[in-house]
Amino acid sequence: MDLNLRKAIYSNIATNDQQQLEATIVDAIQNGEEKMLPGLGVLFELIWKHSEEQEKQEMIDTLEQGVKQLQ
Repeated sequence: MDLNLRKAIYSNIATNDQQQLEATIVDAIQNGEEKMLPGLGVLFELIWKHSEEQEKQEMIDTLEQGVKQLQ
């Protein structure tokens, strides 16, 4: 079975507005289900690809702070 996860996720969110996209992210994080992680990864990939270098650095800084809090 050939499943293109990215295409499936793109298809599921293609017509979503900002509120729906936010609700998708919040729901995935609050539920904490492992099966939601690939979808969040695809959403992050979209954000990353459409971000300026300064925004990317801010995301990396925020991520680093979050990782340090886990230690």
